[in-house]
Amino acid sequence: MAKRFHHRRRGPRREPQEDKHKINEKITYPKLRVVGEDVEPAIYSTKEALKIALDRGLDLVVITEKADPPVAKVIDYKKFLYDQKKKQKEIAQKAQKTVVKEIRFGPNTDDHDYEFKRKHAENFLKEGAKLKAYVFFKGRSIVFKDKGEILLLRLAQDLEDLGKVESLPKLEGKRMIMMIAPKK
Repeated sequence: MAKRFHHRRRGPRREPQEDKHKINEKITYPKLRVVGEDVEPAIYSTKEALKIALDRGLDLVVITEKADPPVAKVIDYKKFLYDQKKKQKEIAQKAQKTVVKEIRFGPNTDDHDYEFKRKHAENFLKEGAKLKAYVFFKGRSIVFKDKGEILLLRLAQDLEDLGKVESLPKLEGKRMIMMIAPKK
């Protein structure tokens, strides 16, 4: 008869999560400045402040420890944490990740190709993306670097209503690069 092994799940042991704030019985300060809805703002002993919070069915949470005496607020702690998390989420959404779109030209790009690529560049800037426009020089075409610079400056001029130049054309190896950021 074959033996059966019972594998226990191994992994990091999870400790009970520690509260970020000092609440209720965990408050060790002798006196607190207490604030909150329907609470007379004043300095109370921690025992009195805790009684005030519990009488209202709420929690006593230390908001600022650096003050003298520390400031505590009478609030619903779970709701307070929920609101804090919600605010952080909103801040993270507002701090959008910057998208960089690239457009590549050759030093001898003709007018039709230029117009086609310029329209794409306009759309990228309207979407709020940064634009990295560059002229790629193959082999000996590096002798046309003046043409490349003129092409990029022309693009910057054509897009000045939609974006502002962050970095002027500069040669990096076989590429002449220019960055344009959308106007807000």
